[in-house]
Amino acid sequence: MSFQMHAITTGKQELEQASEAASAIYPFVDFIHIREKHRSAKELFKWVETWINAGVPPQKIIVNDRLDVALASGAGGVQLTESSLSPEIIRPFAANKKVGCSIHTAKAAVDMEKAGADWAILGHVFATASKFGRKPIGMCELSTAAQSSQVPVIAIGGILPHHIKEVMAAGAAGIAVMSGVFGSEEPADMAARYRNAIKKEESHQNEYSY
Repeated sequence: MSFQMHAITTGKQELEQASEAASAIYPFVDFIHIREKHRSAKELFKWVETWINAGVPPQKIIVNDRLDVALASGAGGVQLTESSLSPEIIRPFAANKKVGCSIHTAKAAVDMEKAGADWAILGHVFATASKFGRKPIGMCELSTAAQSSQVPVIAIGGILPHHIKEVMAAGAAGIAVMSGVFGSEEPADMAARYRNAIKKEESHQNEYSY
């Protein structure tokens, strides 16, 4: 499985700006999450609709915590929180959708494997302004999660392109980035930098595998 890249909205942009960013970055990322907790279901549906009309492939769009919106809009999946219903509960209603979950411990990764999640986004790994004052979980917890569970563990939290090598070496199956892409003045350029860093490390790993 290729190393995944997830880009996540910050909740600080309006639809037009976020849509422009999403349409620019989608060639470089595997999934783009609409994480707008303060918006209504009607607003979120409009976001998905607008993104699709802007050229973003529906299968790359993930809606945070709103399975109803994901199903109604044709989005590719839903990202659950630890207070959401379990993936195994919603799976019968989302058979053709990706179902991810956000977690904060290695033990939770094991739980998500049992629940049938498609991935588990674990963090925050490094210090980040969005979690100011909260201690990061660190690379040890990330490595433990990746080694103890078969569910793909996606690292999030303060990840910059130069962290890719370290995160990949820890066993993560991908990264998730919020402000690093959607908070950038040049989202496409930043997304390309992350993707290039991923390709570089994947190339190195392939060389060493022979």
